[in-house]
Amino acid sequence: MLDYNRQYGGIAMNLTREFLTEEALRFNEGTLNQQNILCTLTGKRTGRSPNDRYIISHPLINKTIDWGKVNQAYDKDRFNALWQLTKTHLEKRSYHSILFACQDPQFQTRLSVTTEFAWHHIFAMNLFIEKEDSDPNMPTWEILNAPTLNIDPTIYMTQSEAAVMIDLTARRILIIGMRYAGEMKKAVFSAMNYWLPTLDVLPMHCAANQGDDRRVALFFGLSGTGKTTLSSDPDRHFIGDDEHGWSSQGIFNIEGGCYAKCIGLKAKKEPVIWSAIQSGSVMENVFLDNQKNANFDNTSITENSRMAYPLNFIEKRVASATGQTPSHVIFLTCDLYGVLPPVSLLTEPQSAFYFLMGYTAKLGSTEISAQANIAPTFSACFGAPFFPRPAAEYASLLRKRLKESGAKVFLVNTGWHRGPYGEGSRYDIDFTRRIIHAICNDTINHNDLSLLPGFELQFPNHIPNINSALLDPRNSWSNPDYYNQNAEILINQFIEHSLKISMPPEIRQSCPRSIIQFT
Repeated sequence: MLDYNRQYGGIAMNLTREFLTEEALRFNEGTLNQQNILCTLTGKRTGRSPNDRYIISHPLINKTIDWGKVNQAYDKDRFNALWQLTKTHLEKRSYHSILFACQDPQFQTRLSVTTEFAWHHIFAMNLFIEKEDSDPNMPTWEILNAPTLNIDPTIYMTQSEAAVMIDLTARRILIIGMRYAGEMKKAVFSAMNYWLPTLDVLPMHCAANQGDDRRVALFFGLSGTGKTTLSSDPDRHFIGDDEHGWSSQGIFNIEGGCYAKCIGLKAKKEPVIWSAIQSGSVMENVFLDNQKNANFDNTSITENSRMAYPLNFIEKRVASATGQTPSHVIFLTCDLYGVLPPVSLLTEPQSAFYFLMGYTAKLGSTEISAQANIAPTFSACFGAPFFPRPAAEYASLLRKRLKESGAKVFLVNTGWHRGPYGEGSRYDIDFTRRIIHAICNDTINHNDLSLLPGFELQFPNHIPNINSALLDPRNSWSNPDYYNQNAEILINQFIEHSLKISMPPEIRQSCPRSIIQFT
């Protein structure tokens, strides 16, 4: 029996996806496509709004936060006033559930989720963990999501009429004026990224899968680098696509679902994601034609079209959404300059350096301010907007886990070769899959390597089923001098950005050096 008055409003509990879909259609929150999937639009915000994200200032945490443009401080009293305003707003109509984060029981966190929109609640049920609420005394985060509540920025001292606010001391998350559902997922991730290191757990913006031998591979990378696509491998067992924790015992998915990009989605290239197109998923900003068929190639709404679905929509998965200590760690980088090898083997100091740099390209970005631009970017930990603590703390935990596990670390370029963006070609996903399989199957000969000058990256000379000429990026350029020019541009960007990051001398030594001395 639903605790909800459909005529007069109120708070609905004990929810099902079927009921929530009916509610979403009743209140014109979305429409059903030909596959009976709820499709929604998020208005002017089709991605995250990083300028509208705040962390509540408090003496207990102020010295532990990396304050700045990413982690903006917000006054506690003003936040409390907004919290009460939102609670009153949600009394008109809202939906409530108890969900969970972190698949490992010893780190599991309770989430009390209240949303104004029915489709946002389906999203929450798909992305977080559904299970019996057997321990109400478990530490609980309270989440309020009110997309139609717009505030006056001159009164509440915000950047706009909308905001995402995280109260780390009182375990509260407030989302107002935002229809883009990804804000809810990433706010919870940010909270876990603050909390988990206190338990000696490295939180990671990465995907994970395992082979038949149960050996685990991690895939770090920003949006557009291939993280979800490459981890959703029909030849391997899926663990998760975006957020994980790494303890001394192994890894675990922080979430209970996937939030896959839909741009260019095709059954042949991404069969695992394609198979998740079924009733119960939610599509966000996907273009529908006049017959209500999804057109994944149409980007007129946004390049950041998405689909949210639970893990159980994936047939070949690890049921526990956990895994043993990783054997392979893969950093995915989309190199716009086309100068990095398709695969490089990293030393332990290099692993920490490239983790702190997080170099890639903003390509189909999840941030609204960057979706029209393709440009190089550096994002510490391969996800700087979601990590409240100084990046060096996460890098220290990564080094600890690597030393404990002996995991091998690789830098994989999913970007360009034969020239820079606009002139060269992007590596085909099938080519990169073969690289990934060689990594996971240990068919790369670590004793047959070459060194790329300037970057000092070691890359293999031969990989089974791969054209050896493509392994050295210099070979595919018709003009060696033009390659060197582009390499020098990227090297200088590494040098400039590294000066902004605190790191030990032994890690800083891995910074690329001017290529001029080698030419």
